[in-house]
This record gives sequence, C-alpha cells and structure tokens, in this order.
Amino acid sequence: MHVLVLGSGQLARMMSLAGAPLNITLSAFDVTSNHVVHPLTQTIIGHGLPQAIEQADIITAEFEHIPHDVLAVCEQSGKFQPTTEAIKAGGDRRLEKALLDQAGVRNAPYAVINNRQDFATAIEKIGLPMVLKSALGGYDGKGQWRLKASDDVERIWAEMAQCLASAENQAIVAEQFIPFDREVSLVGARGRDGNIAVYPLAENIHVDGVLSLSTAIDAPQLQAQAQVMFKAVAENLDYIGVLALEFFDMQGSLLVNEIAPRVHNSGHWTQQGAEVCQFENHLRAVCGLPLGSTKLVRETAMINILGEDSLPNELLAMEGCHIHWYGKEKRAGRKMGHINVTADYSGELDRKLNQLATILDPICFPALQKRSSSV
Repeated sequence: MHVLVLGSGQLARMMSLAGAPLNITLSAFDVTSNHVVHPLTQTIIGHGLPQAIEQADIITAEFEHIPHDVLAVCEQSGKFQPTTEAIKAGGDRRLEKALLDQAGVRNAPYAVINNRQDFATAIEKIGLPMVLKSALGGYDGKGQWRLKASDDVERIWAEMAQCLASAENQAIVAEQFIPFDREVSLVGARGRDGNIAVYPLAENIHVDGVLSLSTAIDAPQLQAQAQVMFKAVAENLDYIGVLALEFFDMQGSLLVNEIAPRVHNSGHWTQQGAEVCQFENHLRAVCGLPLGSTKLVRETAMINILGEDSLPNELLAMEGCHIHWYGKEKRAGRKMGHINVTADYSGELDRKLNQLATILDPICFPALQKRSSSV
C-alpha cells in the first residue's frame, strides 16, 4: 500500500515510521515546491502532483492549510481521505465554527468580522473581553488578539485591518473570552466502517500560544463528554482517519475550542504511551484496515522541543525517556522534536518530569517550570 501525504513535515515523517511495520510506504508532496519527497530523508523522488497521485493508492494530509486547487485535484482522484470538506474546516475558522454548530457541539459564542462595522457589532453582541482569531492561516498563537478594554479597540483594529488586507477571503472570528481551568484535547480515529476508537484525554500546557507539554490523564467524566462530542463531529463529517478536538475545561464541563483534521501534536505521547500510536491508527483508517487499540499502557507525557537542536546526554540515560527529532534546521521557536516520558504510575511520572525540569534549560522548556511550580 502506497500513501501520498500532502505536506512534508514531521507528521508525515512519523506516519512513515509507523507505516513501515505494516508494509505501508509513504511519499510526501511539498505544496510549496511541488516536489515529491521521501518523508524521512527529504530526498526529492518526484515532481508534480499528477504523477504522485497516479502512483498512490491513498492520499491524505498532515496539515490543514493546503491550497484548494491541490485539494480539488486530489478529491477528483477518488483517493483522498478524510474529505476535502474536513481539511478546509480545519483551515478556516468560519467553516470550523459552522461545523461545530451543525454537529450540535458546544463552542464559544462568536461573530465573523469582515470590516470595521462588523467589529463594532461583534463587540456589542459578544462583549468584552473577547478573543479575535484570523479565519485563515493562524496557528500556534499567530494571527490572534485579545481585546480586554474599549481603550484598545482602535489599536487592535489597526492590526486586524492589516490582517484582513493581507490575504484574499480573509476574515476575523471574534469569540467570547472563556475563563477556563485548563485545556485538554482528545485524539481519536474513525475507520471506513464507521468504527471509532479514542485515546485518553491529554492535559495541555501552552506557552505564548504554542503547545509545550501534554500529559495523558484519567478523567472518566470529562472523557465521556469528549467522546460524545468527538463522535458528533466525526459522524457529521463522515470522517475517516485521526481527528483531534481541543477543549476548554470549565469546572468539569467541556467546550470545544478548535478541531484538527489530522494527527495532532497533543497525541505524540501515544508513540510510547498507547498500544497503537495515532500515526499508525491514521494509516489503518485511511487504508481501510481495522483500527488498533487506543488503550493507555503506561503513564506518559510529551514535551515539545522548541528552537533547540541538542539535548543533554543525561536524557538518553534516563529510563523511560524517549527523544524524537524531526531533522529540521534550527530556528527560534521552531518545533524541532519532542520528548516522551513514561512511567509505571503517576507519582513516578511526576518525579521524572520534575527531574527534567532541573536538567533542561528553563527558558527553552518553560512548561516544565510552570508545571513544577503548580504541583
């Protein structure tokens, strides 16, 4: 089985690693260069989308911001999974909000802003404070503003106006600010036969809008809520593959913040913590194979490596510490890799994370410090 992945980043890389034992081979289409590359070595192995589609049995995607003309060609082939509708919803907050409403899933009250009058109407409708997000292109905290007081309206509008003018069909989605206790996410898969398998919830810590630490948690009541919402969204989209839902936890009640129609950063812990990881289950789903077990087999946390290309050798000597590099050139703030930390029980995992907090640079790994000060 040959799978073509739209996108040639670390998610395609990890899918390739997961697919090899199942005799599933992957190639990756770089949408910026029009090259087909090997997901691990980045060696160019082809040019142009038509030939890549012809050689593939299945086409899938590792990210949402794919040009619509590329999606259209892939959809016409009849090989694309999940659906172009799902990918577009993940890349356009207007479509995402409409999808959540259609699925009957709780999300923050919102309004769409296309001009200055819409902004005034949104403020009147939603009230302050509010969070403003670009409909297209925003990720990892980019393209977002928080409006707390009326004195800041004109300053923030000036920045929003530049964003609106920067891209065709751009808009801003204004959301009511939600005072939440923590952020959690659910990663799950839906197969071609409609079967659904979900992983345990992960509790997430973000720093400057970027995911820094995810820890698998045992929270039965929240898990039940999350699974109901996951099922609603996945079935509404007739989704095939791995899908992630990000939630705000408000005193035991969940509200969907975002969806991601792909394997997800907060699910990287499944590589060491679950019976079958999210990357393998995505390939199983899109290739029409039975889904694997999503059972938690050991306590696990994932730490993102941001902007660093080396780590102390002490980590390699630490039991239950697994390093995953992405083969990228070093750049400030860039996701260079991640660390999965495993343990037999929660107290041992806490001890290991506290130990890492003393070894790793507190500036480069702030979530470990933030976590240590809160436990």
